[in-house]
Amino acid sequence: MCSADKANIIELLEYLQDIIEDAAKVPITGKVIVDKKEIIEIIEQITNYLPDEFKKAQWVMSEKDRILSEAKKENENIRAQTMDLMKKQIENHDIVKEAQLKAQDILSLAQREAKEMRLGARDYADEVLSQLEREINETTNTALEKIKLDVEEMASKFTEDMNKTSSTIRSNVKELRDMK
Repeated sequence: MCSADKANIIELLEYLQDIIEDAAKVPITGKVIVDKKEIIEIIEQITNYLPDEFKKAQWVMSEKDRILSEAKKENENIRAQTMDLMKKQIENHDIVKEAQLKAQDILSLAQREAKEMRLGARDYADEVLSQLEREINETTNTALEKIKLDVEEMASKFTEDMNKTSSTIRSNVKELRDMK
C-alpha cells in the first residue's frame, strides 16, 4: 500500500472520528446520532483505498483457473489427436505403440506443467495474501489504538462534564435548602 493511500485512509478515519465527536449526543446513554449514509460513504472510500493486493490475489486465482482450464483442454486435444492417430494407423502396430508413448509423454509433461503452474500460483497467492493480512492487521491495530485513545478521552471529558453538572446541581439544591 502506498503512503498516499495510507494517508488517505488515516485522513478518512480522522474525519470519521470528527463526525462521531461532533455528533449530537443522547443524554445519559453516551451514544451519539450520526448520518448513516455519510458514515457508509466514508467506509466505502476507506475500502477503495485498501491495497491492490486484494485485486492481485483475485487475479492470481482466476489466472490459475484459466491456466488449469487451458491445460485440461490441451490434454483433451492431445488425447483426441492421439485417438485419431491410433484409429488411422491401427494396422501398423509399431506406429500405434510409438504414438501411445508419445501421447503419454505429452500428457505427463502437460500434467507436470499444470501442477507447477498451480503450485506457483498458490505460492504467489499465499505470499500476497500473507503480506496483505500483515498490513491489514497493522492498520487495524493502529486504527483501533487511535479509536481507543479517542474514546477514552471522550469518556474522560464526559465524566468531567457530568461531575461539574452534578456539582452545580448539588450547589443549587444546597442553596434552595438554605433559603428556607
